[in-house]
Formats: sequence, structure tokens, C-alpha cells
Amino acid sequence: MNRGIRQRPRRRHKPARRIKPGWIILAFLVAAGITWNWFQERISEPQVHNFESKIVTIPTGSSARQIASQLRENGIVADNLAIRSWLWLAPIGRNFKAGDYLFPSPISARAVTSRLIKGEIYVQRVTFPEGLNRFDIARLIGGLSIPGAESALPLTARADLIADLDRQADSLEGYLFPDTYEYSTTTSAEQLIGKMVRRFRQVYSEAYARRAQGMGWTSRQVVTLASMIEREAKHQEERPLVSSVYHNRLKISMKLDCDPTVIYGALLAGDWNGQVRWSDLERKSPYNTYKYPGLPPGPIACPGQRSIEAALFPAETKFIYFVVDGDRGDGSHRFAETVRQHSANVAIYRQFERERSRKRG
Repeated sequence: MNRGIRQRPRRRHKPARRIKPGWIILAFLVAAGITWNWFQERISEPQVHNFESKIVTIPTGSSARQIASQLRENGIVADNLAIRSWLWLAPIGRNFKAGDYLFPSPISARAVTSRLIKGEIYVQRVTFPEGLNRFDIARLIGGLSIPGAESALPLTARADLIADLDRQADSLEGYLFPDTYEYSTTTSAEQLIGKMVRRFRQVYSEAYARRAQGMGWTSRQVVTLASMIEREAKHQEERPLVSSVYHNRLKISMKLDCDPTVIYGALLAGDWNGQVRWSDLERKSPYNTYKYPGLPPGPIACPGQRSIEAALFPAETKFIYFVVDGDRGDGSHRFAETVRQHSANVAIYRQFERERSRKRG
């Protein structure tokens, strides 16, 4: 009898355990957290450089990749990938403000990108004091490291910029407002001069224009007188007094006898040596107010707001003369209504000059 072969019972294979989605998400979050912490450490660690600070110019339209490469090439950051990723994740995306950025040492990649994201353009400042003429201003601009600096003087002759204000103007003399201006290495000389003209327009308000019209004066005449006041008066309280002298002289058709206009005429003639000479007083120049009555043909410098206001609102006096106060020696003046008073003031000044010469000798 054949015994049947005992068949072993088939084992049931247990189904493979499936990893729950929750565990996958958890693992991903843990890995992401570790990566994020590493990333944060990389971008937050200050890097010490072999320079105290460096300016990097970001061109217009630069991508995050280009900016990151430029920063690494300049030694600002060491990790190109980290900063490129951080720039890419920036809230403003890939749009970065072009211009100069100043990076000190030490500085972290986070601080670097913060400046880029906020568009913290590094700007420098230049101050143009009151009373400079356009030649002085051109020299100041010529010393700046900006495009077109060497062409500053021809740019100050751009009378077309003020054609609506002064049809007689042949340059921007008087209309380059003295102030402190911001600029960067990407600011051109033309743009800087444009800022100065726009600032003048802001200061010379409609109220000033109406006041000039009420006086029967043009804006050019106001700016011309203001430039003379600016060059003569060293103290704020004297500006309206100096203005009153010139207004009083103009009313009686008396020559203005203004040294700064004579000096300007000598400058235009290329004959100024730093001291008013007899030949300067005899020069046949329309700017020679010792020789010709009335205002000179145009401004001799760029006046500030206080001098413009003094030209428009002179003090009410009967003063006809003024001379430097020799007693005080601080650039202030003595004012007089008569020739006799003026002669006495001149004598004081001459005595002051003699004593100063004796001390020098």
C-alpha cells in the first residue's frame, strides 16, 4: 500500500510592512531641519577678510548667480552656493537694486544678502559751499571718482537746463544750488549737476518769483544781486543790510562798486592773480561795477537761500556805503549813510590793514 506523501502545509507569507507616510514626512522634516541648521550656520558665520571694507558695484539686471559669483570673486563670501541659494530665496526674488554696496570686515553672508535685499546702496556726500562760482564747482566735481568728472566745466554751461527760468543765461552760473549732495561711483557728473539745478528750482519757489515780479525784477536780476550779497556778506545778519545798500544805490543810479564783480570779470578774462589791482578797476568789462552803473549782466557765483531772500527782502535803511570793520577783524562791515561817516570807517579799516602788515613784516 502506497503511503501518500505528507504534504507540508503551505506557509502563509506575511505581507511586507509598509512605511507609514507619517514616518516619511517626519524623516524628511528631520533631514530638512538638519540641512537648514547647517545652512543657517554657513550664512550666519562672520567671515574675516584681509581688508577693512570693500565696495562692490552690482550692475543693472544682475541675477542671483551673477551676484554670488561677483561677491566670491571680490572675496566678500567664501561659499558661492550658500549665498546664491539665499539670494534666490530672498523675498524680492531676482530683482536687485544696482549700484555700489559697501561690505565691511568681518561680515556674514546673511548680512551681505540683507544689504542687497534692502537695496542699501553705498553713497558718498559732497558739499558745495555757498558763494562758489561754476568754475569752482567744476573743479570740485572734477576731483570726484564719477563718470564724466573731467567734463564738468562744459556741463556747467548747459544753459538749456534753465531756459524757462532765465532766457538770457549763457551758463548755469547762479543756478547750481549750494548744498550737500549724495552720489555713488555710478552717478555721472551730468546727473550731479542736474541735481543741483533741480535743488535750485525747489528753493526758488513761486512765492519768490511773485515777489520778484512785484519788485519789477526778473529772476535773473534777483539771482545776480543775491550772488553779490553772498560774496560780500560773511555773516547772516549782514545780508539784508548789504542788500539795502545795493538797492539804495540802484534807486539813485549810483555805481555799485562791488569788488567781487570786478574779480569775476578778471576771472573771465583769465587775468585774476588773487588781488584787486588798479588795472582790474579800469577793465572794460560789463562786470566792472566800478566803471559801469547798474547790476552786472549776470550772476557771479551761486548764492544760498539766505542771500536770495536778502535780495528779495532788503533791510529798510538809508545806508549807501559799507566797508570791512577793521576793529572786529572777523569779516563784518561798518555801514554808513553819508560820505563823511564812510570816510571815518575807511580810516579805521586802513589803520587795521597797516597794523596787520606790520605784524606780518
